Amino acid sequence: MTEQAGRRGGGPDAGATDGRAGYSDEQVAALYGVLNPWGPSDDFYLDLVMGAGSVLDVGCGTGALLRRAREAGHAGRLCGVDPDQASLAVARRRADVEWVAGTAATIPWWGEFELAVMTGHAFQVLVADDELRASLAAIRRSLAGGGRFAFETRNPLARAWERWNPANATDVLDPAGRPLRIAHQVESVAGEVVTLTETTSDPDGAPLRVDRASLRFLGPDRLAAFLAEAGFGVEAQYGDWSRAPLGPSSPEPARKAEPRRPGPPRRPRPGPPRRGPPVPGPCQPRRPPPPPGDPSGSGPVATGRDGSVIQSLHEPR
Repeated sequence: MTEQAGRRGGGPDAGATDGRAGYSDEQVAALYGVLNPWGPSDDFYLDLVMGAGSVLDVGCGTGALLRRAREAGHAGRLCGVDPDQASLAVARRRADVEWVAGTAATIPWWGEFELAVMTGHAFQVLVADDELRASLAAIRRSLAGGGRFAFETRNPLARAWERWNPANATDVLDPAGRPLRIAHQVESVAGEVVTLTETTSDPDGAPLRVDRASLRFLGPDRLAAFLAEAGFGVEAQYGDWSRAPLGPSSPEPARKAEPRRPGPPRRPRPGPPRRGPPVPGPCQPRRPPPPPGDPSGSGPVATGRDGSVIQSLHEPR
């Protein structure tokens, strides 16, 4: 699916697909770069990646960001995680980057990365509270002391989903030169969750496949609460990819956060897991109480000291 609506990879409904025989997962993965050419959001993240010695990309998709970083001379550790095997097959064409199959909640590392990022609106594919908490906890654990987490989420007040309709369909040529039409349709808006379909069809409208996903539009207060619960403090928030101030009408706010506790979380001692909710937190862990930040929108990601992973749909252009 297109990056703007959300990257595929991890929500409960993300990736629900019909008609795959008409257009395969492998073809969709190859199409991703056509639908999502390099742009300002990529420059925003690349700048962060190039300034960090070790980077974890949660929901890396086809790996464009980390591949570009390596091409630009990044000499440190680069690792991408994604649940979509077809996307990872594209990413793995570059062997000098680690590519791991998995979701944000299953990230296994402890204190190993200076930066975790979640691009392409992947953060919004974390729909359920438990999934969001578990993902934020795993990302936070993966960060070294002083590490940061950067992510993006759309501003609910901008109501981006109102533009996701067949009237805004996109006509493209896939890498094999085949003409296609990509159209979106919102099925439901239930509280913070928008469920939509992305239909890939021939130009005459004959459907080849239909992908369905649910995306969560968290408002500032709810997002701030999840970050605070995860122990993150917001380092910076932006209203767009040029780092303009965050405002009520910002479509895609960007955020930077970092953990405030000294050092990464300690690895638990052997034994049964503790009961209690997992720690969520895109941003940086805090020392004592909050002051959590509240990303209220849909813009450039925040950089902080934790990470997350997920899936995404393509938003109509």
